[in-house]
Amino acid sequence: MKIGISCYSTYGGSGVVAAEVGKALAARGNEVHILSPSFPPRLIGFEDHVTFHEVSASPYPLFETDLFSIALASMMADVADRHHLDIIHAHYAIPHASAALLARMALDNKIKVVTTLHGTDITAVGTHPSYLPMVKLAIRDSDAVTAVSEYLKRETLEKFKVQRHIDVVYNFVYNVQSDKNFADCRPWLSPDSAPLLTHISNFRPVKRVMDVLRVFHSVNKKTPCKLVMVGDGPDRMEAENFAREMNIDTDVRFTGKQLDIASALASTDVFLLPSATESFGLAALEAMSHGVPVVASRVGGIPEVVRDGLDGYLSEVGDTEHMAEHVFKLITEPQLRYEIGNRAKDRARNTFAEEPIVDRYMEIYQRVLGT
Repeated sequence: MKIGISCYSTYGGSGVVAAEVGKALAARGNEVHILSPSFPPRLIGFEDHVTFHEVSASPYPLFETDLFSIALASMMADVADRHHLDIIHAHYAIPHASAALLARMALDNKIKVVTTLHGTDITAVGTHPSYLPMVKLAIRDSDAVTAVSEYLKRETLEKFKVQRHIDVVYNFVYNVQSDKNFADCRPWLSPDSAPLLTHISNFRPVKRVMDVLRVFHSVNKKTPCKLVMVGDGPDRMEAENFAREMNIDTDVRFTGKQLDIASALASTDVFLLPSATESFGLAALEAMSHGVPVVASRVGGIPEVVRDGLDGYLSEVGDTEHMAEHVFKLITEPQLRYEIGNRAKDRARNTFAEEPIVDRYMEIYQRVLGT
């Protein structure tokens, strides 16, 4: 097949999923064209059967803002026409799916559109009055729609009142390899060999990074440990200030954005994800794939990934005391941590393995193409 994939070039969420799906499809011999405003971080090095197309909007004095969605639709139509694409797979409802529908119109309906919903395009941005009609159109008129969790499917049907079939296709574990192949980060993340806690996110309010620090502070008072905060975003400065005020800054390392998160996770003892909401919990899945127990909020799609008491522990949003108790238990009982970590790894690498999930996307492509 010849497949166009449109996505944001982000370090997390939809950008990661889109890039990894594209790489997996290309590895099967499909011709893949990635359309994005900049090079997705997960497309490292030369990828056979993958072509990148940078989308940029040309400024014009009449326009108050750059018309990225129009530029994206034009690029989609051009790439689809020149390379004879069969499908455009849009990751995120706006502007990617709406742009794909516009490109389909420009091509006289000669291309199919598959839309994957990732979360905030439904639960936050999509329901804003400025965007709701276009998101609803994208959901209604795409040839196929997928959601990354049962939770997100329910939210979509409820919020947008659309009568259509939505396939649930979970995210998968990316680039799983022997843990021996990862860099050993413990010597510099935890020089004194204290237990290591890790959090990875874009440091937005929904991720509740202050709760990460509150949990760590509570645990650190009982037993020495270290915390690594991977990522960047609007709440980073507040988090760093809190760490200094609580005199835990020497035990907390802020790394900024990192490409090699696998090495950090391979060195981790417990992963923290106290989010206010998550449509899936991709960071938790990646931690589980390295045998790391997860302590997280019982919200959104997280319970579909992390089984409470089996792969980690779930608490109500904001219940940092309960989360701290779970973390303390895990880092002071090595055998329990080992057993839960092993179950987490088996679940991540089997239930969320790449091959059957990419098979699902291929089946959906074939269905919309009628092949």
